[in-house]
Amino acid sequence: MLDVLLYKSGVKTTKIQGKAESDSSDRPLKSLAKTVSWRIIGTIDTMVISYIITGEITHALSIGSIEVFSKMILYYFHERMWAKMPKFNSRKDNKE
Repeated sequence: MLDVLLYKSGVKTTKIQGKAESDSSDRPLKSLAKTVSWRIIGTIDTMVISYIITGEITHALSIGSIEVFSKMILYYFHERMWAKMPKFNSRKDNKE
């Protein structure tokens, strides 16, 4: 079951600017778009939780406005790190 999550069958590679790139990894622009969309969801969640805990809308908005930028930066670099990591063992290697 875990191998289904880790390995994509039929992974193709494409050549971009003379460099082979796997279709299964995200490009930087897609990582950035995912970063922004996830941060919108995450920040709304943080503001709601902050409001529930503090009972103050100004505190909730302050907390949300600070964490949106810090977590967006952290997530982007986290995503890029994962995109550059070598692939886990391929299915071909597991068949031997």
